[in-house]
Amino acid sequence: MLRILQFLYSLRSFLLFVLLEVLAISLIVSNNSPQGAAFFNSSNAVTGSILKTRSDVVDFFSLAEDNEALLSQNALLLEQLKTINAIPDSVTLELDSAFEAQYTFRGARIISNSLRFSQNHITLNKGSKDGVKPGMGVFNEQGVVGRVQSVSDNFSVAFSLLNTEMRISSKLKSNGSFGSINWDGKDSKKTKLLYVPRHVKASPGDTIVTNGFSAVFPEGIMVGTIESVDQSSDPNSLDIVVNLSVDFSKVHYVYLVENSRLAEIDSLQKQSEIENEF
Repeated sequence: MLRILQFLYSLRSFLLFVLLEVLAISLIVSNNSPQGAAFFNSSNAVTGSILKTRSDVVDFFSLAEDNEALLSQNALLLEQLKTINAIPDSVTLELDSAFEAQYTFRGARIISNSLRFSQNHITLNKGSKDGVKPGMGVFNEQGVVGRVQSVSDNFSVAFSLLNTEMRISSKLKSNGSFGSINWDGKDSKKTKLLYVPRHVKASPGDTIVTNGFSAVFPEGIMVGTIESVDQSSDPNSLDIVVNLSVDFSKVHYVYLVENSRLAEIDSLQKQSEIENEF
């Protein structure tokens, strides 16, 4: 303690000078409008710059939370939109239960995504506690991403569209001709549209969307655009290469879509398959 006092005593002249300077500046600022305005403007500018930097840092680290909140809001809007589209073209605006929305939507964030395998998967930060179920479709604003395969309490794993075991019922938007999207395991930006008959008119640039036949995705979700159309080794179908609309190297946030009638449809299809065996 004595050494500190001795140190301060040795600086007494400098400390007195600083005190007098502060007092002088305070008197000038308090009693002269131009100097006062200049001082406070400069002070506000520095403080504002510091606060802005602080805000930018906080905002950066809260982006994930904000994005998930937006996903939830957008999912709700998607449900409302499907409800509106389900209303028949009639004079009345009363919602009949027969026209209840068939699909529900939820938002999720991708926490793991593989690209280099023949059977790629994505892991989502939502699970059964959030209403996620196996079989739900996964997409984003660009198009189809995949389909949920397995679910735990807090997480879920989905087949990526970049999975050779994954097939999506699709169609040409221009003429309604349908086929099946299946990745060949080669280029992560391209896939194949299979089983399109040779007589179908298909051209580069044509849009491919979901056709709704699988009951996993609503009709009309983007898949990609045709890159090339050639004659395949199969005498009955075309060889169609499709440029995927989703960039799987940059996908982070997705929507999960559930068909409320999927179980009923699956049950009927299985029953039909059993009857056909006899």
